[in-house]
Amino acid sequence: MALQAHLVELERKHKVLESELHEALVHLSTDDLRIVELKRRKLMVRDEIQRLKNGASDTVH
Repeated sequence: MALQAHLVELERKHKVLESELHEALVHLSTDDLRIVELKRRKLMVRDEIQRLKNGASDTVH
């Protein structure tokens, strides 16, 4: 159950980062470094979600 809760939290973080990235892209005054950082963090969270899901499915089989 702890794994499921962690996945839910990571998916929530991913959505928040997606929203922040969208807002940053809408505002032309946003620093490019900020956009790169948001994309990097979003990608890291997505990779972690995928890693946990793959690890969970490996233990089920």
